[in-house]
Amino acid sequence: MNSRLMKRLLIVAALAVPAGLASAQESEIPLLHSATDINDIESLQRGARNFMNYCSGCHSLTYVRYNRMAQDLKIPDADLTANLMFTSTKVGDTIVSAMPADAAAEWFGKAPPDLSLIARERSPDYIFSYLKSYYVDATRPWGVNNLYLPSVAMPHVLASLQGTQKPVYKSEKDASGNAHMVLVGVEALSPGSMSAEEYDVFVRDIANFLDYCGEPVKAKRQSLGIFVTLFILVGFVFAYLLKKEYWKDVH
Repeated sequence: MNSRLMKRLLIVAALAVPAGLASAQESEIPLLHSATDINDIESLQRGARNFMNYCSGCHSLTYVRYNRMAQDLKIPDADLTANLMFTSTKVGDTIVSAMPADAAAEWFGKAPPDLSLIARERSPDYIFSYLKSYYVDATRPWGVNNLYLPSVAMPHVLASLQGTQKPVYKSEKDASGNAHMVLVGVEALSPGSMSAEEYDVFVRDIANFLDYCGEPVKAKRQSLGIFVTLFILVGFVFAYLLKKEYWKDVH
């Protein structure tokens, strides 16, 4: 087998790995269920607000335009321009980060990624779990780490809302029978301005909004899929009845 063919096979194999599996390789801890609903317009509106106020300073959404977002999420033009547009004055522009890429690379070690497709790559459950799972770690540059993204470069920008958490370990034995401590979760250390329930709603709305950003037509596609499926089933019934009528005198 020549090297060019081998490279092609490796690329195909890499692309075939499900996003959920890639996440699982980073963390053995199961993802939390986000219970997002792409049809919940109020949740999407809150998610847009939360993202623009807490995330857009570092992260862009270069595949999403302000006017398309406002139209889909039923956001009035006045609210859009006054409260959600921080890096542009043109509603037809895409959503870009307020932070220059070179400065971001200097401060964080690398530029924060664009999040347009993060929900399609990792899933809303991953986003929800990630934003709930920061914990105090004095060995890290920003003093925090994350269950689902070890050695995370991003500071916990929502710490004032959630509060701080500490890691939880338990002793497990390896294949050789040797005991060692394993990170299994987090628990509250100090409170934030939100209760645990309020914070869950806050990050669930962000995950829901990013799910929308990954595929703005998702809600329409799903509703159309239901209609098409019902149409086919009804058509099948009529086709079957017509077939019986045509063949009723054939012995």
